[in-house]
Amino acid sequence: MTDPIYAIPDIHGQDALLAEALDRIEADGGPGARVIFLGDLVDRGPDSRAVIARLMAGQAEGRDWIVLRGNHDQLFVDFLDHGTIHSPHILSGKSWLHPRLGGAQTLAAYGVQASEAAPSWAEARAAVPQAHRDWLARLPFWHEAAEVLFVHAGIRPGLALGHQDPADLLWIRDGFLDHAVPHPWLVVHGHTALDHPAHFGNRIDLDGGAGYGRTLWPAVFEGRDCWLLSEAGRVALTP
Repeated sequence: MTDPIYAIPDIHGQDALLAEALDRIEADGGPGARVIFLGDLVDRGPDSRAVIARLMAGQAEGRDWIVLRGNHDQLFVDFLDHGTIHSPHILSGKSWLHPRLGGAQTLAAYGVQASEAAPSWAEARAAVPQAHRDWLARLPFWHEAAEVLFVHAGIRPGLALGHQDPADLLWIRDGFLDHAVPHPWLVVHGHTALDHPAHFGNRIDLDGGAGYGRTLWPAVFEGRDCWLLSEAGRVALTP
């Protein structure tokens, strides 16, 4: 029997929801459960610092946790490294510090007040611990587990993993969401917020919109079979 693998999608600074999701996973799989976090740890929610601290502490304690990089995590790193608040991948043209993107909420969690007019770059660099910056900068882009590929946004269909553009792994929608042909794996992703996680046959989108105040759904995989973890236990997620 395949050992179960658990996944938590886009957390977006919602530490209380993260704690609840981890409790559900531990109830189903015990404290040694392998958990894949699909990225977008930060922005929009109020507790991005606490989310990062919780995940770092879990890994330091030896938990079998793999944390992937999301586009919002990359935006945070790019701001800290270079003061960048605009990305060519944000098609609306909005900046990371626009209320819709949620960067200001992330900085507020570190005690820094920032806006598009006053980005407070120097204050942010002083306030965010170097350990947090280093940890974020090391996050991988994907994790392969037999028949399942975990990634933040998706993949460019038809390309081997080694040839994937990191920007696609963080940002892709067009060309992936509308691709109905099977991939070499079942692709499990977040990034595109839905009202509820959904199985599309060749991929599963677990992002139920926690960044917008909806539920953060943990899931469990045994091979390609998937269940969401509700308060009452496992609920099958099927195409």
